[in-house]
Amino acid sequence: MVSTSTNSDRTVRQLLSERFRCPEEFIGHFSLSGPLSNESGFFQLGPDIICYGQCSSGAPVRSLRGPLHDASEHERVNSSCIQLPLDAVQIIDNLYREQYTANGAGGARSVTGEGLVRDLYYRARPLMPVAIRRHLQRFYLRGWENIPFPKWPVDRTVESIFEHLLELSMKSQNLSRVPFIWFWPKGHPSCTIVTHDVETTAGRDFSGQLMDINDSFEIKSSFQIVPEERYAVSPAYLDSIRARGFEINVQDLNHDGHLFGDRAEFLRRAERINSYARQWGAVGFRAAVLYRNADWYNKLDFLYDMSIPNVAHLDPQRGGCCTVLPFFVGKTIELPVTTIQDYSLFHILNDYSTSLWRRQISLIQEKHGLVNVIIHPDYLDDIAVEVYRQFLREMSELRAAGKTWIALPRDVAEWWRVRDELTIVRAGDSWKIEGEGCEDARIAYATLVDGNLQYEVAGSTPSCLMG
Repeated sequence: MVSTSTNSDRTVRQLLSERFRCPEEFIGHFSLSGPLSNESGFFQLGPDIICYGQCSSGAPVRSLRGPLHDASEHERVNSSCIQLPLDAVQIIDNLYREQYTANGAGGARSVTGEGLVRDLYYRARPLMPVAIRRHLQRFYLRGWENIPFPKWPVDRTVESIFEHLLELSMKSQNLSRVPFIWFWPKGHPSCTIVTHDVETTAGRDFSGQLMDINDSFEIKSSFQIVPEERYAVSPAYLDSIRARGFEINVQDLNHDGHLFGDRAEFLRRAERINSYARQWGAVGFRAAVLYRNADWYNKLDFLYDMSIPNVAHLDPQRGGCCTVLPFFVGKTIELPVTTIQDYSLFHILNDYSTSLWRRQISLIQEKHGLVNVIIHPDYLDDIAVEVYRQFLREMSELRAAGKTWIALPRDVAEWWRVRDELTIVRAGDSWKIEGEGCEDARIAYATLVDGNLQYEVAGSTPSCLMG
């Protein structure tokens, strides 16, 4: 039986409205073209988009090694309705929450699948020299370059799906232009945040020098601090970071790799983590080693999280959210990690240059996304410090050229919360943005040029009505 539920239609409309913050009158009506398959798996949506979920027009498959069914050939667009052979809400949620990693689909490893090995590693880790850890990690991560999905070095599948849906919506209504609220404040074309995970006493003690380096380029960053066991966290240390205009976040509880290993233990740890957040005035969180379980985030009291990578080929828990823009996981705003970590770049790939970062940043900025980089003060030797200085130099040049907004993570998350509550309203023959914080928002337009979607920001001055 074909579903004709208006709830499904309304949900897809809401999905586009939330992403673009555009008036609903510009969003077409969507419906399922047939009953969805019983099983979830991989299939294509055109030549370049890989989806994971259920499909009504063909059989999804568990492996990406063979040919995939192309569901786009079964889309139907007319003036009254867009019929899709998939549930777009499900497909995007499966990417955000990395549902395709279940049972190793797509070449991913489960966070609990090798628990004994991980437990032994973390018990011995404090006693291991970096050289030994690097050797073990390279062995564990072997074959990463052969993982077909997510796409290395940056996966933009979510952006491609949203653009495809908006194109279908515009074609169904014969629209060439749709107004929406631009992704970043004051019309910035992209955003950049620099974050520092402090894992050891050596990293804590290097924090002051790292702030000196950042300040030499006028770039503020956040420090993710482990509250228990790893090193002493004094009020003076925290105050030294705050006093210089940097941000403090909570990093895990004790960095033992077990935060998400057991639900009951997670709940006990979450209470202590939330207590440290209140004590420190921290609004952001990151889990140790980017271990994660988005389904449990509702027990952590933070404005935002930074634990989900865009593509996690070089992380112990593989997967990736396949987006370069922030998104909501329940009430929590996720600021995905969109670039390779410094440790992986230097010690796994043995690459002491900014070339891979530059390539990733270019791909992210093509989709007007968030550049989120992790730099550890624990492992910055003299050569790595010079590479980091070069990275900051290149980011400051992009900022000077008007190509990115460099901000603290809390400011980015707060903007994303504000943007989510803004609306576009008609004002005569034009449009205005309404709501608290609208003075920083800008109207933009999605346009279809020769069948391709393009964006343009309307202007540099606010067009605003305070609610």
